[in-house]
Amino acid sequence: MKYAFCNEMFGHQPFDQVWPLARELGYTGVEIAPFTLGDSVAGEGADVADVRNVSPEKRAEVKQQAADAGLEVVGLHWLLAKTEGFYLTSPDDAVRSRTGEYIQELAQLCHDLGGTIMVLGSPQQRNLLPGVAYQEAEQHAAEVLRAAMPMCEQLGVTIALEPLGPGEGDFLNTAEQGVRLMQLVDSPNCRLHLDVKAMSSEALPIADVITANAQHTAHFHANDPNLLGPGMGDVKFEAIFAALQKSGYDGWVSVEVFKYEPSPLEIARSSIEYMRSIVAKA
Repeated sequence: MKYAFCNEMFGHQPFDQVWPLARELGYTGVEIAPFTLGDSVAGEGADVADVRNVSPEKRAEVKQQAADAGLEVVGLHWLLAKTEGFYLTSPDDAVRSRTGEYIQELAQLCHDLGGTIMVLGSPQQRNLLPGVAYQEAEQHAAEVLRAAMPMCEQLGVTIALEPLGPGEGDFLNTAEQGVRLMQLVDSPNCRLHLDVKAMSSEALPIADVITANAQHTAHFHANDPNLLGPGMGDVKFEAIFAALQKSGYDGWVSVEVFKYEPSPLEIARSSIEYMRSIVAKA
């Protein structure tokens, strides 16, 4: 297993201070939320992120900080979080065009940082809008993503579609729906992302979802429905990791959490110790 962590769990702590600590715990990859890159904040005191504001110097600096810590930049997630004017399923032609162009900018950022994966979750920028049926929204999303595929293919960046549970939104709630959208996009650089917390809301056991979608899966998040890390809630990972290994998955297992108590470092430590113990037993 290759273990990574999602960097926003460490808040505003400087990358060059916390990333070496994560490497000491055993993580070898870091997954970056674009809004954590200081230069992406548009305007003093604003809370709007725009990766077009991230300078070449900042991109090189972050890439070097990861390398100095002994980490590989896996890629990006929370792609559209804290942005304005972008929407994956909008019926507005101009919004869809603008969103496709911005995803291309994200692909360039991902490449500049040394990453190859972009996890497309961002439920607040894809949920069904009033008067838009699911199938229509699906077609809109496919159009946006197809527009970004030539750039992704050129840069070697894969968009990993992230199904999320109904508690987070009403578009792309199951792995089956993720695969259908992937097939509509029809590019080798558009694949599926699986997340333990999200899969906990599916009808099938998590291990069965993993097995059924093995050929489509590009990336994987380890967490728990209680919003903490693996092993910190009720979900048992023995069958989950067994299914990943049996399916031949050789990508990253990245820890993504949404609660940061008792502390980000303790969550990172507990998560990787638990995952390693499961693999050792297997």
